[in-house]
Amino acid sequence: MKRYVIIVAGGKGTRMGSELPKQFLPLAGKPILAHTLDNFYRFDPSMELVVVLPDSQQEYWKQLCLQYHIAIPHHIASGGETRFHSVRNGLALLPDEGVVAIHDGVRPLVAHPVIERCFEAAREQGGAIPTLPLTDSLRQILPDGNSRAEERSRFVTVQTPQTFRCGEIKRAYELPYRDSYTDDASVYEAAGYTPRLVEGNRENLKITHPIDLALAEILLNR
Repeated sequence: MKRYVIIVAGGKGTRMGSELPKQFLPLAGKPILAHTLDNFYRFDPSMELVVVLPDSQQEYWKQLCLQYHIAIPHHIASGGETRFHSVRNGLALLPDEGVVAIHDGVRPLVAHPVIERCFEAAREQGGAIPTLPLTDSLRQILPDGNSRAEERSRFVTVQTPQTFRCGEIKRAYELPYRDSYTDDASVYEAAGYTPRLVEGNRENLKITHPIDLALAEILLNR
């Protein structure tokens, strides 16, 4: 099955305290998004790459590609009102055959064995999501304002790339939008499918706050 990647990059950088959208912030000498794109290209140069960006950011990204000599072949799809709509726009560029990984543009450090596990599990079962066990204690906030402890072994944290057979995830994204969709796997489940959980990697952090950017810099320079 041919492999595809959709990299969703529609962040605004609000929590980073920056006017520059976070996917364009410099990290170890080039924009975060460039690291993410390069990571997948190094994993498999034959994969077809799609970057989803708001229309208002596309010209700036093209300028960055020239400035930083980013020559990795990729298509650009227009971002939508929500992440759901952005992913749907990216999927519209793909055929029904094949397997697609849908990834956050600000996760530049996903490990190649994780990407491989996701593609293989999706090829076999239809969908796969990388996860990690919780290490902190977990509490649920109750309606009365109190809280109670939860058994953390019953929960995992979820990462990307969330990976699916193209035909199945495209059919799932034909569903009407709901606020309850938290990620691609929740859309996939709403269509009646069940993804497989695979092991993620700790370094695959989502750069959201300044501390994340500092940590990613250390990891990339390690």
